[in-house]
Amino acid sequence: MERVTSVRALPTYRLEIEFSDGVRGVLDYEDRLFGPMMEPLRDPARFAHASDTGIDEWSVICWPNGADLAPDAIYDRLKAGAAGARLGHAEVAPIKPPPQLGTC
Repeated sequence: MERVTSVRALPTYRLEIEFSDGVRGVLDYEDRLFGPMMEPLRDPARFAHASDTGIDEWSVICWPNGADLAPDAIYDRLKAGAAGARLGHAEVAPIKPPPQLGTC
């Protein structure tokens, strides 16, 4: 499985994500922020912490409250051209890596 190499929170509950094989894209999570772990991320300031907290050692995107996103599901959505996804490849300018890895 390819690893998440960078993540950046964008306005309106979107994440720009890049994988180790160069697959990258933007996914919209507005309709997926429900339940006890994800609903607190409806606060835009909390959602933006994905850029700060980053990616753990298993390539999982995570937030300080313990919410996380599985990399295999993200990869599949990007490769399938999911609704709300914009797919790109390595020739697109690289995304700045998160400041720390493995600190979720």
